[in-house]
Amino acid sequence: MTGEKTPLKSLTQWQALEKHYAKMSKVHLRDLFANDPKRGENLSLEAAGIYFDYSKHRVTVETIKLLSALARASGLRDSIEAMFNGGKINVTEGRAVLHTALRAPKGAVVAVDGENVIPQVHEVLEKMESFAAKVRGGKWKGHTGRKIKNIVNIGIGGSDLGPVMAYEALKDYSQRGLTFRFVSNIDGTDFAEAVVDLDPAETLFIVASKTFTTQETMTNAGTARDWALARLKDKAAIAKHFVAVSTNAAKVKEFGIDTKNMFGFWDWVGGRYSMFSAIGLSTMIAIGPKHFRAMLEGAREMDEHYRTEPFDRNMPVLMGMLGVWYNNFFGAQSIAVLPYEQYLKRFPAYLQQLTMESTGKGVTLDGRPVDYQTGQIYWGEPGTNGQHSFYQLIHQGTKLIPCDFIAFSKPVHKLGRHHDLLMANVLAQAEALAFGKTAEELKKEGVKEWLIPHKTFEGNRPSTTMLLDELTPAALGKLVALYEHCVFTQGAIWQVGPFDQWGVELGKVLAGRIAPELEAKTEPELAHDSSTNALIRRYRASKG
Repeated sequence: MTGEKTPLKSLTQWQALEKHYAKMSKVHLRDLFANDPKRGENLSLEAAGIYFDYSKHRVTVETIKLLSALARASGLRDSIEAMFNGGKINVTEGRAVLHTALRAPKGAVVAVDGENVIPQVHEVLEKMESFAAKVRGGKWKGHTGRKIKNIVNIGIGGSDLGPVMAYEALKDYSQRGLTFRFVSNIDGTDFAEAVVDLDPAETLFIVASKTFTTQETMTNAGTARDWALARLKDKAAIAKHFVAVSTNAAKVKEFGIDTKNMFGFWDWVGGRYSMFSAIGLSTMIAIGPKHFRAMLEGAREMDEHYRTEPFDRNMPVLMGMLGVWYNNFFGAQSIAVLPYEQYLKRFPAYLQQLTMESTGKGVTLDGRPVDYQTGQIYWGEPGTNGQHSFYQLIHQGTKLIPCDFIAFSKPVHKLGRHHDLLMANVLAQAEALAFGKTAEELKKEGVKEWLIPHKTFEGNRPSTTMLLDELTPAALGKLVALYEHCVFTQGAIWQVGPFDQWGVELGKVLAGRIAPELEAKTEPELAHDSSTNALIRRYRASKG
């Protein structure tokens, strides 16, 4: 357990920010830019290949100094070192938190309980590389001797969201002769649609579950086994068409998978931080070992930046502190993540688990209820699609929604004017959000008086613009690590544990009680609340 900390709102640094907010809440971005002609250059930084422009935020240099002081008072620097050095900072589960070790170089030393874990990490990586090369090269054959052409990843949460996001993001790097599908939902439709056009003789399933007991994953895995055996007939086929990402060798063997084809990981890798571990096996098969290593290198570059740079020039720290600024002082409850890159269409969904499962906590690490907001809501869509959907609310609605714009200077596909028009849109949206359009400007343009209120844009809507060179495996690694460390920063400031998720457990327990009642042949005795009892009876009657 950690020692009890000074309550957040009792810190003098927090109180200084409250006074500062009273002043800043009345300041418009138009004035901030007018008063500092070089604001765009002064409030931006470049690191790990990302140009990070935060000048369109409602902050000054003084704001950043005050936020940095709060981060220091929250013990962020010591927390960062404890994480990188293998300290058991997941206090409710007594675990180290070492997703950063997954991308550490081979000669590094990171000890957990006195043992250097880096050799284990690289042993698994090399095993993944060997297997991926066999599948990609056609040397791994199915039970009937045919080459594997289809890979289906079965997982849920971090065992699904990371792999599917990475596959979609890096599809241009993937081996197009292979088909990749992802199954996570326990809804049978998810599995049925994933395999509807696949041949079992050419299909490999990757079952990703640390314990090999996760209800959704193992239900889908059992259905996959039945589907495969209905055609292949021989139980021995399971060993050629299924591999496991797990730590439970006994359960893997019981399922029928050869434990030689089990890829391990460790309890110091949380699910939502696991896409760089063996959970990324489908990603490595898709893009190849070389590109997977490049993704690790990109993440490592951001790790080093986070670990070494001062807070006021530290990209993940700045991102995390800006989130605290809006969440806790302006009352902004959500952040829109807006990638102007179609390949990043699943990136906002990936971030939803990374962020909200991490900081969606109502008690501090030492068990005290919080008396401030934690856990911002993350959401978004690729541009320009979102512009024709929800941007109206961001521009002229009553809610303050800070935005993260992500863009790339070079397109993956160079087609006519497409990329210049895409970039024109992302830059224009950030400009419009910041500066808006006044009634006076509309009058000068000759807009009719009655229409002016409808066309007025208040502006003063904050945003960050992140500009990278191009979407590569390394760039994706950098972006993922950036948001991982942003989450860690906020957890330290809010004094919550970003590495457990007890809030998801109760629903699982109750579902375990209800499922037998739904499946019972005779009317069960029900002891739930009247609403749940009535719904159970209605469902049983409706399904016949």
